[in-house]
Amino acid sequence: MNILNKATLESMKKNRTRTIVTIIGVVLSTAMITGVTAFGTSLLHFLINSSIVKYGNWHVEFFDADSSFIQERAHDKEVTGTAAVENIGYAALNGAKTPDKPYLFIAGFSDEAFHTLSINLISGRLPENSDEVLVPAHVAAKGGVRFRAGDTLTLAVGDRVDGNRILSQHTPYHSGSAGETLVPKSEKTYKVVGICQRPGFEEHSAPGYTLITKADSNGNADKFSLFVTLKNPRQVKAYVSDKAGKQVFLFNDYILRFMGVSDNRLINTLLYTVGGILVAIIMTGSILLIYNSFNISLNERTRQFGILASVGATGKQLGNSVLFEGLCIGVIGIPIGILTGIGSIGLILPIVAGKFSTILYSKVPLTLSVSVSGIAAAAVISLLTILISAYLPARKAAHNSIMENILQTNEVKIHSKDLKISKLSQRIYGLEGTLALKNFKRNKKRYRSIILSLILSVVLFVSGSAFGSTLKRLLQQYMVTLDSDILLDIQDTSDSEMLPLYNKLKTADGVYDSSYQILYPYSCTIKAGDLSDDFRENAGEMQPDEMVQLPLDIQFITDSEYLDFIHKSGLPEAEYTGTNGKMIAIAKQRIIRKNQPDQVFNLFANPSAILSLTPGTAEKAITEQSLSMETTFVDTYPVGPPPKQSSPSDTNFCVFMMVVPYSLKESFKIPDSNVTAGMNFQSKNPTQTVAEMESVIQSEGITSQYHLYNAYELLEQYHSLTFVTDVFTYVFVIMISLIAIANIFNTISTNIRLRRRELAMLRSIGMSERAFNKMMVFECIFYGMRALLLGLPIAGIISWLIYKGFVAAERTENFKYVFPFSSMAISAFSVLFIVFITMLYAIGRIKKENIIDALRNDMT
Repeated sequence: MNILNKATLESMKKNRTRTIVTIIGVVLSTAMITGVTAFGTSLLHFLINSSIVKYGNWHVEFFDADSSFIQERAHDKEVTGTAAVENIGYAALNGAKTPDKPYLFIAGFSDEAFHTLSINLISGRLPENSDEVLVPAHVAAKGGVRFRAGDTLTLAVGDRVDGNRILSQHTPYHSGSAGETLVPKSEKTYKVVGICQRPGFEEHSAPGYTLITKADSNGNADKFSLFVTLKNPRQVKAYVSDKAGKQVFLFNDYILRFMGVSDNRLINTLLYTVGGILVAIIMTGSILLIYNSFNISLNERTRQFGILASVGATGKQLGNSVLFEGLCIGVIGIPIGILTGIGSIGLILPIVAGKFSTILYSKVPLTLSVSVSGIAAAAVISLLTILISAYLPARKAAHNSIMENILQTNEVKIHSKDLKISKLSQRIYGLEGTLALKNFKRNKKRYRSIILSLILSVVLFVSGSAFGSTLKRLLQQYMVTLDSDILLDIQDTSDSEMLPLYNKLKTADGVYDSSYQILYPYSCTIKAGDLSDDFRENAGEMQPDEMVQLPLDIQFITDSEYLDFIHKSGLPEAEYTGTNGKMIAIAKQRIIRKNQPDQVFNLFANPSAILSLTPGTAEKAITEQSLSMETTFVDTYPVGPPPKQSSPSDTNFCVFMMVVPYSLKESFKIPDSNVTAGMNFQSKNPTQTVAEMESVIQSEGITSQYHLYNAYELLEQYHSLTFVTDVFTYVFVIMISLIAIANIFNTISTNIRLRRRELAMLRSIGMSERAFNKMMVFECIFYGMRALLLGLPIAGIISWLIYKGFVAAERTENFKYVFPFSSMAISAFSVLFIVFITMLYAIGRIKKENIIDALRNDMT
């Protein structure tokens, strides 16, 4: 070790406080960079494994491949596994309610396919031979045709043909006279042995619902779907380009997007841009901290450099000594920082793991995953941060002249006029404040470094808080307050089908409260003059005597719920019950407007009206059953209606619904007409209850189209996402704040120590302790106020840019900007408090020193 490096080590030992604070800064920055990479790696593994469970462990699918192509791909060196699915053919789905999906597609799974492709059973079991079949649940939920375990299906199986071309599942359905036709080839009989969720490999545009059977052992099939898993998924595009030829293929974007291979720009932006921004923010704070530390070290050692240069040390050697100091700090700080970062993420992940599973509906555990490349990247970035921070003052050390360094004339270069302070300021601040202002003017470099440190701490704290609060408010935009944990709506059903099902569902395990409702479609004829001005203005020109027809839903709820509704609305029970009682209705319209709050207004001009009601919709009205009802309008309904509503459009959403007790249903009944039914359930364990209800619905053989919603899961997803956002936002803000605090402490305390002689001189000429303390308080105030005057506006602008970024990314309207007053107030108080405490610490150390020794000795 050369003499300059020994001198550097001795300087670091003598200035232990500055050295320790610098090492702490390196540890914090390295820990944050390591934490970002470790959490990013863990999250990516979690997302990839969750996608594999849901969509299957494959990377590319080849459609309509023959046996020779399958054998060639199985022997490719890039491939780790293949799974072939036999394309048995299509059969018509009789009674299908989806015009773009009118077929059943029968797929024969090999043993490898059952292992590679994800199948989630709802009930029953997997097929064990080529005569058994597994039916997906969305055949009933979407297609409106229901099958149960034990049913026997006899299907005319064939090909979809468009001219001379045979179509695959990758080709959407073509209807019309010039469209495709189904050409049957054989008749096949299958026994339904189970119900499963929609297969993840089935495209949403696929024309057939995928029925899964066991591949025929005879091997007579000539067309297959081949699923290929690669050793290196990131090379999937090159592999397909080389091997596909004329084969039609499909990438498994559900997995590849989390590897950065997909063309999904949103995912790529989240993976790289957000991670890059976090690392850039951390590096900015770290560079400022470490740069200030090395700059202060240079100031302390300026005379030492001058003496060393006078005895022959070159500029390069002096610069290398500063870089050597950086390497010494890095050797200590970086390993500790890496271990701290990994340990911190290891402690945080168990706290948020359950919440992530809720957010993504995944049973895959979120565990700590550490990659060697990620750790190496964190170490390199941290070392690069230290070297950048040390390089700038090292250049300065190398280029100063010897006499400037020895005499230290390069630090303060001013003229007397630069120190001039107005008489008004002198009167306001007094002698102590004037001295504090003169100190700022005579040494602007140190002053600017402190102000910059304070500004950074304010900006980072407010920006981090604004990011978290804006994200939480954005999540709240998508939340709807629901009265029940579980919702079920059934379209086109009847009492004979709905009520027995309700009686069984309400006994499901965990259910402690339930209710049901049905909706009848009616139309209402009213004079335009009875409608509100807002409605007529929005609807267009209407004459007051013109008769207008409006769609109306009549909601039937239980009599007990209806009585509670009357009492909560403040209406007399006697007037609104019985066969001749008045009716209650909700009549509101909402107009969605861009860049403005939504407009909500009443449909009718008066709080009550006599309505002429006709059963059925306007196109199918039964005029001979018209009713005349005296109706009072209220602002809300007692029970949320099923999703299907008679609304003109999404941008002009209209709620016109009459609430009627179930006992009066026969008075409104529409002959030969099915209804929309809704059921609401409260459960102690909604997830388990929903699974049981799904099995009950399947076993009952409900033929109507239905939707079963776990509303509790949606709310829990919101709470989990909010919790995760809070955890990582506050951890990030705290870590950044610690870097900023270390920076402030290091900068201010060392600058005060560099002024030992100056402060000792003021005390030697008679400055009292009170006046000395007053001067230092003024310096604290000047530091804090000037930093806040610059930092708060910058932080406000950045918080607004964060808000605009969310609005642009989510295309959110009617989402107002909230100024971060609370976080600004906290940051303002914190800055003044930290500056004051740091000053007290530095001054306390100076006061313990002998004035004569401080005047006699240079800074050592």
